[in-house]
Amino acid sequence: MTTNSALTKPHRAVRWWLISVAALIALMVLVGGATRLTESGLSIVEWKPVTGSMPPLSEAQWTDAFEAYKKIPQYRELNAGMSLSEFKEIFWWEWSHRLLGRFIGVAYLLPFLFFLWRGGLSGELKRRLWFLFALGGLQGAVGWWMVASGLSERVEVSQYRLATHLVLALLIFAGIVWTVRRLADRPQIAAPARLRLTSGLLLVVTFVQIYFGALVAGLRAGRAYNTWPQIDGAFIPPADRLWFETPWWRNMFDNVLTVQFEHRMTAYALFALAALHAFDAVRSRAGSAAGGALWLFAAVSLQAVLGILTLLNQVPIDLALSHQAVAIVVLTLAVMQAERLALRQSAQANPRAVPVGQAG
Repeated sequence: MTTNSALTKPHRAVRWWLISVAALIALMVLVGGATRLTESGLSIVEWKPVTGSMPPLSEAQWTDAFEAYKKIPQYRELNAGMSLSEFKEIFWWEWSHRLLGRFIGVAYLLPFLFFLWRGGLSGELKRRLWFLFALGGLQGAVGWWMVASGLSERVEVSQYRLATHLVLALLIFAGIVWTVRRLADRPQIAAPARLRLTSGLLLVVTFVQIYFGALVAGLRAGRAYNTWPQIDGAFIPPADRLWFETPWWRNMFDNVLTVQFEHRMTAYALFALAALHAFDAVRSRAGSAAGGALWLFAAVSLQAVLGILTLLNQVPIDLALSHQAVAIVVLTLAVMQAERLALRQSAQANPRAVPVGQAG
C-alpha cells in the first residue's frame, strides 16, 4: 500500500488521527498567542517536562512559584507589586500552553505506535510521520530555548526565538495537512506549470509573512505606528529611519519601524500574488484548483482586513487572536492548494490527469 492508494479503513483512521492532531496544533498556536498577548510566557521559570504537568496544589507551592517569578527581570521592571492572584492569572495561561504541548505529544505518539503495530503504513509514510514526530520533540526544546531568553537579561523573550518557535509549530502543522491530503488518491490536475509555481510561491510567502508577524509580536511593533496606509507619516518611510542600525540587516529583525514595514509590504505582496493566482486559475478553468485559489484569495483578503483593524485599534486581544486564527486558515488553504497542484507519483506512473476545466 502506498500513500496514494485508495483509502482503506486503516488509512481513514490515520487521516482522522492526523486531522485531530492538526486541530490541536492550531489550538496550541492560538493559546500561545494569548499567552504572548497577556505577557504570561515567563510566569513559569523552570522546564520540567514530566513533573511540570502538575500545577501548584497548595498555597505553599503557589508561593514558591511566585517567588521564583519575582527573581526574573520581567517582574522587577514590569510587574513589581503584582499580587498572588494576578500572578495566578498569567501562570494559568503558560501552564495551559505547556500542558497542551504535552498532550499533543501523547496524542501523536500513542496512535502512531498503534498504527505501526497494526501495520499497513508504507515506508514513505512511516518516514514522514517519524520526521514530524522528531520535529515535535525539537519544538518542545525550542519552546524552552525561547522562554530561557527572557529569564536573565530581558523583560520578554527574544523575538528571534519567538518567531522560530511559531514557524516550527506551523511547519509541523503544514506537514500534517500535506500528509492528510496525500493519503487520498486524487487524479493529477493537468493545470499549467505556472499555476504550480505560483501555488508554491504563495506557500513560501505565507511562511515569510508569518515569520515577520512573529517578529512584530515579539517587538510589540503592532502597538506603534497605528496608522494605515501611511506608516510614520508616509507610505514608504525615509531610508534613514528604516536602516539606521548597523549592520544594516539587523534592522529587519530589531528595528520596530522596519519590522512593521516589512510585515505590511509582505502582506501587499501576498494579496497581489493570491489575486493573480486566483485570476489565472479561473481563466485556465483549472477545476478544483480554481475553487481552491478563490478560497485562498478570500482568506488572504479577510486576513488583510483583520490586520489593518488590529493595527488601527492597537492590538486588542480579540482582534489579534482573530488575525492569528485566520493566518492559520490562510496557511491551511495555501498548503492544500500547493498539494492539489503538485505532481503525484501515481499520476506519473499511471497518467490519469484531469484535463483543465474538470473537477479533481
